[in-house]
This record gives sequence, C-alpha cells and structure tokens, in this order.
Amino acid sequence: MDQALLVFITVVERGNFTRSAEELHMTQPAVSQYIQSLERAMGARLLDRTNKYVKLTRAGQIVYEHAVQMKGLYLKMHNLVDDLLHNAGGELTIGASYTYGEYILPHVIARLRTAYPLVKPRITIGNTRDIAAAVLHSHLEIGVVEGELQHEKLIVEPFAEDSMYIIVSGSHKWAGQGVIPAEEAAKEIWILREPGSGTRAAADKLFARLGFTPKETMEFGSTQIIKESVEAGLGITLLSSSAVRKEVSLGTLAMLQIPGAPVSRKFSWIMQNTEFRTRAAEVFIELLEPGIG
Repeated sequence: MDQALLVFITVVERGNFTRSAEELHMTQPAVSQYIQSLERAMGARLLDRTNKYVKLTRAGQIVYEHAVQMKGLYLKMHNLVDDLLHNAGGELTIGASYTYGEYILPHVIARLRTAYPLVKPRITIGNTRDIAAAVLHSHLEIGVVEGELQHEKLIVEPFAEDSMYIIVSGSHKWAGQGVIPAEEAAKEIWILREPGSGTRAAADKLFARLGFTPKETMEFGSTQIIKESVEAGLGITLLSSSAVRKEVSLGTLAMLQIPGAPVSRKFSWIMQNTEFRTRAAEVFIELLEPGIG
C-alpha cells in the first residue's frame, strides 16, 4: 500500500506529528514530507495543523475514509495470499456489539490465541449498527452482532441464541419474586441502551409486545454503566443473561420473568458478501460457540 497513505492514516489517528513519527520510526520532517507529497498529489489541503492539534479538512475526510478502506483491503489481500502458503495467521480485525464483545468474545479470543498463535486479533466494540457499517466499508473483516440485521451486501449468519431478562437491583422489592405483572413494570424507570443497539431493539420489541411505554427512561451507551445504575437502584432494565451472570451469582442483581420474557434473540456473525475469506476469519468462525445465553 502507498506509504504516504499509511503515514496520513497514522497522523489522523494519532492527532500529532511527533507521536506519528515515533510509531512509524521516522523523523518528524519525513512525516511532514509524506503529508505534503500526498496533498500535492490530491491537489488539496488535507490537514489543518497547528502546534496544538491536527484536524481533517473536508477533502481530508474523504481521503481518510477511502484510505482506511484501502488499508483494510490491502491487509485482507495479503492475508489471503499468505494463507495459501502458511497456516492461519496475520491480523484479523473483529468487531462486536457490546453484550457479545464484553462478556463472551474474550473467551473466544483466548481459545483462538491458544489454537492459532499466529493470528493477531484487533478488536472493536460498538453497537450493532456501527459494527455493521464498519464491516460494510472494510474497516473490519468480520463482526458479531445482536438481534435482527439484513443487508444485501453482507452475509449474516446466526450462530447462537441469547436470552434476555428483566434485571433489578438485588435489594429491589421485586428481587426474589421471579415473576412480575407487566402493568407494574410499566411504572418503573427503565434504563436503556441507545437507538441502534441490539439490546435497545430487544427492549423496544418487548414494550410493543406488552403494549406499554415506560413511565420514564434513561439512556446509556454502555452495558456496564447500565448494570452499575441498576445496582444503585436508579431503575430496571432488560439485559442478556450472559451480561449479568457474575452479579446475579453475587446477589447484587436479580433476574425476573414478565409476560413475554425472557426475550430471545440471536447472535450473528457478519462479513462482506464475497467469495474470498481469510483463513484467520474461517478459524474464528469455527470457534464461535452455538447455544450461548
């Protein structure tokens, strides 16, 4: 891949010429020369830079987005050719939605590293919508997402079931009751993930099925923050059983049933719809376990 583009990507992501030079094992003047050469080739200024910051111009944003896609395709091409001659290895960029990424994926990666030590996984965690977009634009080679997803340019392959329950604090008045009426749940403050999250989609689906809108809601962009908030007694939520196993065993959180719950959804792996697949991606898929949840 063109060295000037690699230098440009590094400068944008590090936000600093000095840090970029250190990472690339170059001098700072050499980094500046590569950027200037790329700007001359593109016929546009790509970066606004001062002593304090480096900021993309509009032209720079276009070049950066395409350069990242080119880097992803270059790495995939290199890995595919390498796979013909060697065992599974090289960098594997994996994206995962929060529930799977934070509570299940680490165990999969541990097995991957044990079985295939030459594979170097690089993990990105985000909501389902963001992970799908990153795979579509070649920022990630493979993703694991929650809930329902359809896209003509993506392969979406369900591989495991996930069960979701109403979660309350271990000191909540309902803890230990097991089952609560829907009309009572509607009066509670619900702590939810943001739109675009598979966990949020599951909660909205539950509300629609039971025919109620929560009296009050709060939105957080992290499952961990939601758990901490529920433990503190700020409200109740709907979460995967995989995400609360430790807290339920310790008694700080409790799982409840409600008519229409548990909510069942699927974990799916996603890739671009192409006939080429690296060996590293193939062995990762083989290690994904069915029946989690």
